[in-house]
This record gives sequence, C-alpha cells and structure tokens, in this order.
Amino acid sequence: MDAMRSSALLFSVLVLSVCSPAQSSGVPQGGTEQESSKIGPSAVWQPPADFITKAHAACDATNPPNYGQCFLDQMAKSGAPADAVTFARTLYKQSDGQVGIMTAFQKAGPVDMARVMYPLRANDNYGLLLVNGDPNLLDVDDLGKLDRAGMQKAEVYQVIKDRFPHVELFTGDRSGTNWPAPSATPGGGQQFIIGNPLRDGCRACRPLGSARFAWDFDAQGKFLKTVYIQTTPPRLIRPKPAEAHPPQAPTQPPQQ
Repeated sequence: MDAMRSSALLFSVLVLSVCSPAQSSGVPQGGTEQESSKIGPSAVWQPPADFITKAHAACDATNPPNYGQCFLDQMAKSGAPADAVTFARTLYKQSDGQVGIMTAFQKAGPVDMARVMYPLRANDNYGLLLVNGDPNLLDVDDLGKLDRAGMQKAEVYQVIKDRFPHVELFTGDRSGTNWPAPSATPGGGQQFIIGNPLRDGCRACRPLGSARFAWDFDAQGKFLKTVYIQTTPPRLIRPKPAEAHPPQAPTQPPQQ
C-alpha cells in the first residue's frame, strides 16, 4: 500500500513539474508575453466609406457622456477586427482621448511604424506613430518631444526667424503612402528622420520650409531623444547674392 501511495505521489509531482511553467506564465505556448502584445498588421482596418457618417449619427442621437468612447464602440459594430479596436482603445487612453484608427502598418523592427486616421480632428486627420518600442506609442507630431532648442540655435533657423519673426513649427501632413526610411545607429539602434513644416505664424500661412528631426532609439527600442538636423533653407529664405558692379573708369581731370 505504501509503495502504491509513493508511486501516485511521484506521478503527481511529475505532472505538476511539466504543466506548471506554461500555466504560471499566463502566455500561450509558442510565444512570449512581449511578442503577444506587439502591435502589427492585424490591427489595420480600412473603415467602410459610410463609417464616419454612421458613427456620427449614432453618437449624435444618443448624446453619450463620452463621445470618443461612443465612436470607438461603433468600430466593433461596423466589423472592425478585435485587434483594430484594441489598438484604438489603447491609443485613446495614451493620447489624452484622441480617437484614431490604424490604416497602415510598416515593419521596421524593433520599432515599427503605424499610419493613423483621426476621424474627429478638424485639421491633420492623419498621423504617424512609432510603435512597439519603449514607450509603445510615440506620435512624431508631439511637438513637445522635438529638439526645438537645437533648432533655434541653428544658423538656418536664425536666418528664417530674422526675416519672418512669426515663424512657427507645426504638425505635418501624414496622409501620404511613403514611410520614413529607418537607419541603423552605432550600437545597433534605430533612427527615423522626420520633417515638420515651418509656417509664417499660422497653419494656413506661407510655408517657410521644413525642420527635420532625428528620432533616436537604442538597440532594445527605447526612445532616447530627438535631434534637429540642419537643413538648407528654401529659395525664398536664402540671402540674395551680392550684386557685382563693373569697375568704374578713373575720373579724368578737366583739361586746362
């Protein structure tokens, strides 16, 4: 009888030792928790042409206490994939209540890129995010993260500021299909070079060129800093070349 009990106890220990690692991790077999939480192409959604109109109608009719949340709820009702809804809700929480839908994804690893459509914005309805790094979402149009001090010290910016005292930095148009080309940095990190427009005082005012910034990440995808990159000013800003004057003939003294 004792031998039978010992065998049963040994069998139970073996079963627990085999099963417990997978059960305690809380992660499906075949992947890590970090991999399972990565943002990817499964979060892309192309809304139907009438989605925004219908979502506005539904939320306007119910007069919800939180209009943004109501709009997000309409995504699932319109057939958006679960990952697309999850991404939109994550962005909503981390961007101070902005409703955004990922419309395209570009793998660049370890930090990737996502193009986002913001249906409730009055201006700049598209944005570009750097994702899957640390932090997991970075908006390239977060002007507070740009190296404005470096820009303001640059000679080219000082020339622009001298001629156009009201020059301001604005968010960019991210509605195109081109992606920034990431480059490798010493130590295995990544760098994305992205431009933001300079305008003469307001969003609709005269364009004064573009200010380019490098977004730097280490080898693990941790965001380090942005650095202003000196840019040749547009033609209208460049100083005019000095006019060449032909040499004047010496003045002859009057004849007596």
